[in-house]
Amino acid sequence: MGVSIQEVIDFLTSPVNPVENTVDTLKFGSGDTVITGIAVSFMPTYNVIKQALNIGANLLITHEGAFFSHWDKNELGENEIILEKERLIEESGIAIFRLHDYIHKYKPDGIMRGLIQTLEWEPYVEEHLPVATILNIPTTTVQGIADYVKEKLRIGFVRSVGDKEMGVNRVGIFAGYRGGGATAIPIIEKYQLDLAIYGEGPEWETPEYVRDAIAQGKNKTVLVLGHAESEESGMKYLAQSIQENFPSVPTHFIPTAPLFNVL
Repeated sequence: MGVSIQEVIDFLTSPVNPVENTVDTLKFGSGDTVITGIAVSFMPTYNVIKQALNIGANLLITHEGAFFSHWDKNELGENEIILEKERLIEESGIAIFRLHDYIHKYKPDGIMRGLIQTLEWEPYVEEHLPVATILNIPTTTVQGIADYVKEKLRIGFVRSVGDKEMGVNRVGIFAGYRGGGATAIPIIEKYQLDLAIYGEGPEWETPEYVRDAIAQGKNKTVLVLGHAESEESGMKYLAQSIQENFPSVPTHFIPTAPLFNVL
């Protein structure tokens, strides 16, 4: 008797209480299907789906949605790109389960845990918050942290606001879309952070707050990694966890190619 898709879904959602109005549902496929292989990826791109099929996976677990909307709603109507993607999914029979809300509610946040693990910053964790992790790292410069993060996450570039030679040791990390002012600024203030590292957020909010803080003589900086760059490590960590708990099921992590080019 093999492992069913529903058994894996139950495992992924069991660490927290049921989440209302969640996007974490089985988008394609049936929970009764016996799994032949699992692919895990941050984003279910067209190429990721094809890679999952090529390695024999019939279940793809993804963090973000397939159709360019957080709520997985097609607001574009009869769109050629969406129709072709739907055709690939339906004709192949691959099941797609989205794991977004639940993994962010793990204690600590599962995406954040994978990011901290990849950066090897576990010894410096001061506190895990629901939307951020507070670190107290040995004093270094913003440039030093930027170079280190790029190496560990294997990303080509980051963006920053502030003095790159400024010394920092109090750092807050906000994975994904948590760089907005309402989320990041109160934590920067409360925990007296030197540096906020986040995936993405409106450029007119936290970055402009940091610019004004600098103008007032305060030592504040920001590093912006990119959304996928800040969260993909969490999905890689998830793939490892699934493989450990379902050793009979081949489980593969499929990285997503960088979205933006540096020109």
